[in-house]
Amino acid sequence: MADAGVTFYRWDDIPEETLSPLLGRRLITGQKLMLAHVYLKKGCIVPKHQHQNEQLTYILQGALRFWIGDDEGQVLDVRAGEVLQLPSMVWHKAEALEDTLDVDVFTPPREDWLQKTDGYLRAERR
Repeated sequence: MADAGVTFYRWDDIPEETLSPLLGRRLITGQKLMLAHVYLKKGCIVPKHQHQNEQLTYILQGALRFWIGDDEGQVLDVRAGEVLQLPSMVWHKAEALEDTLDVDVFTPPREDWLQKTDGYLRAERR
């Protein structure tokens, strides 16, 4: 007998949310974690921010350059097949070095993404 709490997803069945002409995403949310496909066109900038959520960023295609820390003193290029782990409350910024598909995992789920209060990512704030 199948567990009633189990859910099956296909990425292609989840509508893509367009945040700007260079940035889109699809979200899957559980009770304690969130999984996101994030689509960044070359040149897309994710402004410096921090959040309470622990984050894993796994690059499936393309590459992102990250600036880490309030002073942006650490710079890391993360490419296809590589993963960056960001602890809670660490300042970070990113730029797509090429068209990129990344998988982000957050725990707990990003309430600002779910409530659409993430203005730092949206076109009207760019």
